[in-house]
Amino acid sequence: MANQLGKRYACETCGSSILCTKGGEGVVICCDAEMALQQARKLPSSD
Repeated sequence: MANQLGKRYACETCGSSILCTKGGEGVVICCDAEMALQQARKLPSSD
C-alpha cells in the first residue's frame, strides 16, 4: 500500500501518530509493525 499525502497514521502499540507530508510507495513502520491509517474526525457544527 502506498503512503497517502495528507493522511494521518497511528501506531497501535505506543500511540504515536504522524502526518504524511510526501506520498510514495511503501509502508510506515513503528514498533516493528505497520502503522494504521486514522479515520477522519467529524468537524463540529458551526450553527
